[in-house]
Amino acid sequence: MYYKETAKEDLKNLAKKVEEQIQEQLNNATKICEINSKKVLDAFQECNLQEAHLNSSTGYGIDEPGRNKIEEIYAHIFKAEDALVRTQLISGTHALAVTLSALLRPNDTMLSITGEPYDTLQTVIGIGKEVNKSSLKAYGINYEQIELKNDDFDIEKIKQTLGKTNIKLIEIQRSRGYSTRKSLTIEKIEKVIKAVREVDKKVIIMVDNCYGEFVQEKEPIEIGADIAVGSLMKNLGAGIATSGAYIVGKKDLIKLCAERLTAPGIGKEIGPSLNQNPLLIKGLFFAPSVVASSIKTAIFASKILENLGYDVNPKYDEPRADIVQTINLGSEEELIKFCQGIQMGSPIDSSVIPYPSEMGGYDDKVIMAAGTFTQGSTIELSCDGPLRSPYIAYMQGGLTYEYGKLGILKAIEHMKK
Repeated sequence: MYYKETAKEDLKNLAKKVEEQIQEQLNNATKICEINSKKVLDAFQECNLQEAHLNSSTGYGIDEPGRNKIEEIYAHIFKAEDALVRTQLISGTHALAVTLSALLRPNDTMLSITGEPYDTLQTVIGIGKEVNKSSLKAYGINYEQIELKNDDFDIEKIKQTLGKTNIKLIEIQRSRGYSTRKSLTIEKIEKVIKAVREVDKKVIIMVDNCYGEFVQEKEPIEIGADIAVGSLMKNLGAGIATSGAYIVGKKDLIKLCAERLTAPGIGKEIGPSLNQNPLLIKGLFFAPSVVASSIKTAIFASKILENLGYDVNPKYDEPRADIVQTINLGSEEELIKFCQGIQMGSPIDSSVIPYPSEMGGYDDKVIMAAGTFTQGSTIELSCDGPLRSPYIAYMQGGLTYEYGKLGILKAIEHMKK
């Protein structure tokens, strides 16, 4: 018992020391939160959000005022021509699948300039071990990819490919997914978009914005992207939205996406909000603060785990492009124990012990820890990872910094037993 209490006291002292070391980074997260909070509040006011817009519709939801107002606000925040924000979009992968299916036709070519996409999107495209019969490839859509070079875009190769190949759509994945590369900052994405436009002014540039919203001061549409996609189970839902995803961008592209989601000729006109409007609005309102809490949680985790000898990415003082923090745990056992510890530090199902299992869309077994109020809400403190070398835990979220910090300490305590 004495040993256990001593170990807890040592961890408590280490946490206190770490917080003193990361004050500059925590303060910077607060500054970005203030900038994005003003962006949201300005949108609510300039779009004249009213109490009546919190009311919802059922049935067809024909031309529903509340839903339309939410999409107007999203377009305003992202500086986009139009937006599609629906609970009928079940996840980020679903929203990406809808977008790609809407914008690509047989014999068109899609080019990823961030290397191999996230596992579930590989299945959508048709580049996994087995080609899914509903994938883009099964419908005659071609796919090419260009690897990143030193965690940045290979601009020379991108220009060469665009010059010799008729590319319809370029896909940029802002976050790292289950890879070991760094996530991409807005500054890097802006640079490559300018380079692309020097060669091809018509190619559609789509950004997978998942995990990146409100982490920096700007969003992809502001820097030249044509369309951006994300999930409300992540940043913009703030742990309050219980379902949904968004697509923002050029009006003609959003129209195509809406018609793919509903039906040709109908598009955005239908789609009942089913009492979700207050949750979507409130989630968006809290999003800058919750994202800042997630970033602060990641900064704390990065520093304390680095101090304990683990290889982390990003380092606590590096620029951040998303809310994801990776911890290279080096073994299957350590990965499992860390995820189990995160579950123990959660408010919901803290007594549940997660184990690796097969999951749809993934080639490897995956362990997922998420004691969340909403199933799959990764903006809440969560951690997951595929059971493959080098056994990296992908941690994200934290509705408040205080809860996030407590969850991290619980995970470390469990791992070190």
